[in-house]
Amino acid sequence: MGVRVVIAAAVLAATCSGAVAQDQPITSPQDAQCRDEARDKVFAAPNPKGLTPFALGAEIYHACMRRLGVETNPPRE
Repeated sequence: MGVRVVIAAAVLAATCSGAVAQDQPITSPQDAQCRDEARDKVFAAPNPKGLTPFALGAEIYHACMRRLGVETNPPRE
């Protein structure tokens, strides 16, 4: 029973932390553009790594921010 509780807590924490990231205010025109791009492409983009839609959207967003020169480092995994 204890293992199930730990797993459930980990899943809940991961889910909540992702939701908090989405609620951050838009900080620049590039941020808005990349959020729109990620939202538009998340279900059409190739996903060879089998990422969740949230993780794939984050990858698309960060690639867009790097392409626009706003972000220079790839996101942590």
